Amino acid sequence: MSSEQNNDQASRGPRYGKLDREYGMKLATTPPEADGPVWMVNLMKYRTKAEYADGRDAQISGREADDIYSPIEQLRGLGAEIVFVADVEMQLAGEPKWDRVAIVKYPTRRSFIELQSAPGFSEKHAHKEAGMEQTFVIGCQPMIFPTSDVALPEWSTVPHPPTAQDPPVVVMHVLKFKDPSSVDHMTAYQEVAGSVAVPHGVRIHEWFQVEGTIMGDGRAWDQVRFNGFPSRAAFQAVLTDPTRLAAQTEHRQVALTDTFAIILRPRINRLGE
Repeated sequence: MSSEQNNDQASRGPRYGKLDREYGMKLATTPPEADGPVWMVNLMKYRTKAEYADGRDAQISGREADDIYSPIEQLRGLGAEIVFVADVEMQLAGEPKWDRVAIVKYPTRRSFIELQSAPGFSEKHAHKEAGMEQTFVIGCQPMIFPTSDVALPEWSTVPHPPTAQDPPVVVMHVLKFKDPSSVDHMTAYQEVAGSVAVPHGVRIHEWFQVEGTIMGDGRAWDQVRFNGFPSRAAFQAVLTDPTRLAAQTEHRQVALTDTFAIILRPRINRLGE
């Protein structure tokens, strides 16, 4: 892509989402003494076939174009690191339907903005533009999550342990609360759901508080949660448990106005480190 085409594309903005300029300004202008790490959670939906702005007939999929884009060298140069990458196995709630989830930990908010001007990034970004149909990029901070005084069972001892045919999964929840008082309902739900899930081997990998969505469709989110299960069968057992279902109706559905629930098969998982 020529520099003129790159500049034209930049002026029009990306095809794959809406930029939140207010949050972008916060990322760019946070004073150094108040700045610090930010975890960017990326939800990605790919085009069936890559569509390049210069009109080339590329015989690759959108996923393959995004793989070419992956700016690992530029991230490393900024001190950023990829801490989670997973393919979507099944999506239980929410639209659109996503294909992949990734999380990049940046050393500062400012460093996320600096990525855009890193050497070689604009050339790589052409591949992301070609391959990505839609994406959310959600800026997050780790939050305190519930812990148990009861020893967590070893996965070899739970009712549905991991097997070669049914290995561990991570379940991601993206949450939007109806109002501040909804948190109480969610806490009540968590207590019931936790009592059901712990005997099945659930592990909380990380829960995040959302501080802004730099790229999306205009929706705002409150939390992003990642819970690990020893197998998909274990998650299914928790999902269909009558006690948890009653709490879902009484509390979770009351608390939330929007959500994604996604079963993931991780390829990289360094959450919680």
